[in-house]
Amino acid sequence: MTERPEPIEKSLFEAPPMGEQERMVEAVLFASTEPVTVAELSARLPHGCDPAEALVRLRKRYEGRGVHLVRVGDAWAMRTAADLGHLMRKETVESRKLSRAAIETLAIVAYHQPVTRAEIEEIRGVAVSRGTIDQLMELDWIRLGRRRMTPGRPVTFVVTEHFLDHFGLESARDLPGIKELRAAGLLDNRPLPGAMQKADDEEEATTGQSELFED
Repeated sequence: MTERPEPIEKSLFEAPPMGEQERMVEAVLFASTEPVTVAELSARLPHGCDPAEALVRLRKRYEGRGVHLVRVGDAWAMRTAADLGHLMRKETVESRKLSRAAIETLAIVAYHQPVTRAEIEEIRGVAVSRGTIDQLMELDWIRLGRRRMTPGRPVTFVVTEHFLDHFGLESARDLPGIKELRAAGLLDNRPLPGAMQKADDEEEATTGQSELFED
């Protein structure tokens, strides 16, 4: 008698249809409070699934809908369409605003990362208080990057994925120019410290991006 175990073995490890994989990825992203990476999806989905392909299909399926599938750094998340954001807003009292020093420091980190504290102070022309750095780190908008391979090995600062997610950016390359920041009311019309004027040039805005999110 000839045994035929192969069909049974194959069925045990056969990946679900792509349509079902899309549903699984959609469910995980919908339930997650934080963006999810492809690696994290692979760990959750059944053996043989292709979460990267499911994400591509899912993103296309959500085009033009009230909710979009967006990329945040190396991760993915479900987000309300930008033009419908006003429907989700609540009228609340803003308890704390960023100081001009904090805004300038954040902008310098975003456009010049990875950047050391000494370099931030050189660009601003004044000392940066510990409180300013602490506030931005508490907001999870900047974090420590790699140490610079120079005497003293100073630490550098880079923006976080939370910063990108908060401002609806896929990567730091999508940062707006100075004119756009002022138009959005994020900066006033007073001249920024010398080197920050370079940020109005798109090519300058991508300086150092190869080191973004590296430890």
